Amino acid sequence: MTEDLDHRFSYLTWDQIKILDQVLTEAIPIHGRGNFPTLEVKPKDIIHMVKEQLIEKQIHVRDIRLNGSTASHILVKHNGTSYKDLDIIFGVELPSEFEFQIVKEAVLNCLLDFLPKCVNKQKITAQTMKDAYVQKMVKVSTDHDRWSLISLSNNSGKNVELKFVSSLRRQFEFSVDSFQIILDSILAVYRASERPLAQECHPTVIAESMYGDFNQAMDHLRYKLISTRNPEEIRGGGLLKYSNLLVRDFKPADEAEIKSLERYMCSRFFIDFPDVAEQQRKIESYLRNHFIGEEKSKYDYLMTLRGVVKKSTVCLMGHERRQTLNMITILALKVLGEQNIIPNAANVTCYYQPAPYISDRNFSNYYIAHGQPPVFYQPYPFHVQLQSGMV
Repeated sequence: MTEDLDHRFSYLTWDQIKILDQVLTEAIPIHGRGNFPTLEVKPKDIIHMVKEQLIEKQIHVRDIRLNGSTASHILVKHNGTSYKDLDIIFGVELPSEFEFQIVKEAVLNCLLDFLPKCVNKQKITAQTMKDAYVQKMVKVSTDHDRWSLISLSNNSGKNVELKFVSSLRRQFEFSVDSFQIILDSILAVYRASERPLAQECHPTVIAESMYGDFNQAMDHLRYKLISTRNPEEIRGGGLLKYSNLLVRDFKPADEAEIKSLERYMCSRFFIDFPDVAEQQRKIESYLRNHFIGEEKSKYDYLMTLRGVVKKSTVCLMGHERRQTLNMITILALKVLGEQNIIPNAANVTCYYQPAPYISDRNFSNYYIAHGQPPVFYQPYPFHVQLQSGMV
């Protein structure tokens, strides 16, 4: 590229390259299940090994990129945001099931090389390595999207996620997580020399914003602003991520526009997860993956999510909407219980279906202790209404 980069791209500064170098050269523990040992994996090493395996199997690698929250952290380190997963994207061609299988085998074979030398690797199969070190595997093969994901386990939530993308229509949720740093130039330097990078002689590294306007996306990241487009294109509508940004003090870049976007987020979420049980599993999974070590933030997150759903859901029947709100509320109460925080009973009203004998007019169903807030039994489906918050 010329010095006049397209508005989607920008060069990294030396300070940003130093942070990138630290991310790529710092060993990350990949925790094994059962008796399998913990593997100490440097991202630059596993990236190089996987790429070599793919090339050996005649799979062309277009480029390799660092994606998502890690890229955002490198570009703007001091705005209070952090990163969990390390997302690496390999641009590859996956025309058939055969290529998907090669990608899977390449990753699992590379993991074998990180095992201690004393381990007899001859007796360890690819399936064994998958069971021991892979947290999840995803494969998507449709007319528009062809990609696979292999996530390597880390008990602190800092998973190494290797994504192999042939085509993917939507590569970001919000402008602040739309950045991809192209790694090929710095990986070439690592292969050529073991010497540390120096300011006088360092590679040119380019980043791209999939949102479109790089400078605008950087302003959103610096000043903690929320912006997206067409959230109905995102699986889940970006609703869970949006609530996460809100609870981390991000603000909408356009207050008027976000009201409309919230409705699209909610609509897409309920299209993708129409059943309350599915919604609960998705929310619980999000909490597990994005709030490790942040237990006290879970309640605020759930109540923020509940507020968005209550305010902006227009696609559900009344009883469906109440079911979802009840489910989120119960999850919030469960979080408080796990933290041994007891809610103020004056701020909680409980509705649930009474036992059949309570309908007997001669049955006295009230006992109220003096000095305690009353608890009312009403013949409605279970519902917990939170007023003003909890102590």
